[in-house]
Amino acid sequence: MQDIRQNCGRLFVFFILLPLLYSCSHVPGTAHAAGSKKFSYFESLEKRLINDGFDKNGIRKLYRSPRTMFESKGVSLYFVHNEGKLNYDQFLENAPIRKARNYMEEQKNELTAAENAYGVDRQVITAILLVETRLGSYVGERFVFNSLSTMAALADTEVRKRLWKRVSGTTHLSKQAFEKKAARKSNWAYKELKAFLTYTDREKLDPLEIYGSYAGAMGLCQFMPSNILKLAKDGNKDGRINLFNHADAIMSVASYLNHNGWYPGIDRQRAYDVVYTYNHSSYYVNTILKIVEILKG
Repeated sequence: MQDIRQNCGRLFVFFILLPLLYSCSHVPGTAHAAGSKKFSYFESLEKRLINDGFDKNGIRKLYRSPRTMFESKGVSLYFVHNEGKLNYDQFLENAPIRKARNYMEEQKNELTAAENAYGVDRQVITAILLVETRLGSYVGERFVFNSLSTMAALADTEVRKRLWKRVSGTTHLSKQAFEKKAARKSNWAYKELKAFLTYTDREKLDPLEIYGSYAGAMGLCQFMPSNILKLAKDGNKDGRINLFNHADAIMSVASYLNHNGWYPGIDRQRAYDVVYTYNHSSYYVNTILKIVEILKG
């Protein structure tokens, strides 16, 4: 969320990258041929996590798994993505609005519980889930662990150099601007990666089996891991937080909005400000509020 979330996938436009980028979209993280040597994209990242207290054997096992890849294609979207090209207007059409109304009926009990707990209108919760993941029908297609690890690995200058060779022909950014953005995003991604590993360990989940956006957002509500730790809630009272569960996702959206200032009877300007914390895009926020108006009409 916040500035991160404006880059997150909901239903983002797929960009046409160079053939080279496609052919190198998944690079094994532990060994990449470079002449007669092998290059490890995640070597310095592994050491950093271990130094920060994560289990040495567990970390090494994760980064030696055949499912662990350096997501060059996914991370490249950070440097070519344009929020203005996303077609949020599609969610104002009759078919998605009809599905949203049906969803409110199907999840009536869960939405009522969220309204009672946090004072957040069911229409705004539904609108956010509609735009984020089509009410759970599209939750992303990339492994969260790979996405966050790839971005976090850019703290290594050699890794950044190798990625720049792949994206330099597909981005409007200069090399200097790329370096600056990569450094900033890698720092953010490392914090999110630590939060993700903490969350999956707490909930006894396999970090290599969780799908999300190319930015690492996950679940029906597309929370970043740090927000899961702080604001996600157990909506169905089963003792776990699983954002791929509707009750948990609904309660978590309500928790997030309430934490950022939502209250019953909120006026439109204040509602705009609160939803803006979920995604720093005026286009996104205005779409959410238009959906809410339609659902209330």
